[in-house]
Amino acid sequence: MNRQHKYDAIVIGGGHNGLVAAAYLARAGRRVLVLERRGVLGGCATTEELWPGYRVSTAAYVISLLLPEITRDLRLDDYGLRVLPRNPSSFTPLPDGRSLTLGPDSALNQREISKFSVRDAEAYPRYEALLERVARALEPALSQPAPDLLPLPDRWRRRGWRKRLRDTRLGYGLYQALGKLGAELPEALELLVGPARTILERWFESEALRATLATDAIIGAFAAPSTPGSAYVLLHHVMGEAGGARGVWGYVQGGMGRLATALADAGRDLGVEVRREVEVARILVEGRRARGVALTDGTVIEAPAVASSIDPRWTFERFVERRELPDDFLAAVERIDYQSASMKINLALAEPPNFTCLPSNGVMPHHRGTMHIGPSIDYIERGYDDARAGRPSREPVLEITMATSVDDTLAPPGRHILSMFVQYAPYRLAEGSWDDHKEAFADRCLAKLAEYAPNVPAAVLHRQVLSPLDLERTFRLTGGNIFQGAMSLGQLFSLRPVPGWADYRTPIAGLYLCGAAAHPGGGVMGACGRNAAVEMLRDGV
Repeated sequence: MNRQHKYDAIVIGGGHNGLVAAAYLARAGRRVLVLERRGVLGGCATTEELWPGYRVSTAAYVISLLLPEITRDLRLDDYGLRVLPRNPSSFTPLPDGRSLTLGPDSALNQREISKFSVRDAEAYPRYEALLERVARALEPALSQPAPDLLPLPDRWRRRGWRKRLRDTRLGYGLYQALGKLGAELPEALELLVGPARTILERWFESEALRATLATDAIIGAFAAPSTPGSAYVLLHHVMGEAGGARGVWGYVQGGMGRLATALADAGRDLGVEVRREVEVARILVEGRRARGVALTDGTVIEAPAVASSIDPRWTFERFVERRELPDDFLAAVERIDYQSASMKINLALAEPPNFTCLPSNGVMPHHRGTMHIGPSIDYIERGYDDARAGRPSREPVLEITMATSVDDTLAPPGRHILSMFVQYAPYRLAEGSWDDHKEAFADRCLAKLAEYAPNVPAAVLHRQVLSPLDLERTFRLTGGNIFQGAMSLGQLFSLRPVPGWADYRTPIAGLYLCGAAAHPGGGVMGACGRNAAVEMLRDGV
């Protein structure tokens, strides 16, 4: 056995959260080792040359939620991180030959929405302002642990007076932040727990606008616009400032993997060691305390602290012996919902999509934002109904981006990369396996896009199809869930990853969670990694 001594902390997984955690620990003077199973860093936020000359953001494809303090603290701009804002931000072609384009330009939004409803055009700025006020009130909660305010029994977790006092302080801080919303608090609470459909139908009469916004509410989730809690995702489109201003989503120049490169370079200069193509077999535990990790090749690496950016199923059910965990905790981990219904299709194109509702020659403004295929809320609901029955949607919802519209470093001259994030592709199929069905479903998605942009199928030079099963295999996302656990009401805030353990700690001393499975959850925000590192340092790591 090859035994290696010794680090202050080991981080399992070189995704963006793992790299953020490692950099913050090293910034505080700790000796840190990051272990990454794959040959590329970034986890789901990665760039790979799938075909010669094409640099593809394989999974995650846009950024906005990255905490500005991470960019500032780690000087990521100095390490080459560049975010290219999208303007306009969304484009929705419709079957009747019309289209809706939205973006940061309020005058553009007024003109576009007025084509469908003058009333909606007047209401839209008020709707955006409400979301922004609620998001501003909630954003501080992203940068700190979620307080544990539940009356759980002591056998679940013993909490000393310091933790109780801190939880009370954090809870009161959130109470005060929500109090600033005043008479808008009931609407804010509905945004947190209500269905997106109810809210959107109250605010707007235009089906085109409702559907465009509803797509934002369900993307990446096994949920319909009518599902309680789906409205929470609407807040995300006005959170974050990585695109240069609040709510402006952008492309990372050079692909999403450039974020991982910047984080790794910053970490290296702080003393972080990164090893790629090494696989953890188990987390070593002695006396309910983490002692390091054992690799699949038999190597043992010792450290008094281990931070896992892998999801709870891998961390607690595969890397840790069952006898090391309390039965109640393990039972809660086994109850985590990983339902997912997302597929990713990456295409290399000879030319941009040419939409019949807005004919074009070459790259046009509407190619810069997200191109939505999903003309009505009922259309989205029907797709969800198919998924509930274990079938890929007969009429899929497509969220399409073309980063080459603003970044010509990603593909050969004149060529383009089209990213299609597809709903609904249920992980569990009623019949057969995704290995049997994924290419046929990808054909269905291309055919659906061709109804709006007939030139696309013939323009495809290469394609990669990542089914939910492929996402699980490639990125170790249980159930293909891109958030390491559904972002549903029962798995958010103090309930994430399980009740009583929302502060990145675990029943094993020295073992922490630092990935999207922890509060505040999924998205390329880095908060999970940063917050975990802060708590580790608070514990004396």
